[in-house]
Amino acid sequence: MRAFGTVVAALLAFALCPAPAGAAAPAPATPPEMVATYDSLANAILGIKASEENLVRAIVATAYGHAQAQLANAKAAIKAGDMKTARTAVENLAAAVGQLGTEGDAAVAAVRKRLVEGGHHHHHHADGEAKGEYDTGYVVVTRAAKKAFLEASRAIGQTAGAPKAETLEAEWKKVQSTYASLMKKNG
Repeated sequence: MRAFGTVVAALLAFALCPAPAGAAAPAPATPPEMVATYDSLANAILGIKASEENLVRAIVATAYGHAQAQLANAKAAIKAGDMKTARTAVENLAAAVGQLGTEGDAAVAAVRKRLVEGGHHHHHHADGEAKGEYDTGYVVVTRAAKKAFLEASRAIGQTAGAPKAETLEAEWKKVQSTYASLMKKNG
């Protein structure tokens, strides 16, 4: 990216050099080739932003899929009377729901932190961040959705000692509702 910036700077310097003395100078204008290059760069930058949003949406959707699978595992284990397996599935379900609220696990959070520190997210949701709708660096999950997912994650996790299908189903409905609203809003 640094080499590209150097090329752009050199082109700008050449294009903005004054005409030789005595030559009839046209009105100052940016050469169309430079405008076209800048326009294609803008398209690439905006495309990257859209690609990032699509990737984060996929991360959230994957966490949702993992949560659905863990809910099914927990319910099956409860029905079979296998409380050890049910407990593990409930713990995994709570973790997956937590990842919904944080747009992924710790590895994703490290990438988000790096992007924020590098200035990438400065304008991604600057308006939403200023209004308190998004946490810094978050792309898809709003503060309200994050809070709902994390509360559900805690409530689910608290049932791990004595999991009950009805309790899990009640909490899962909250997760489903928040997820559907979030994906509809951002879709």
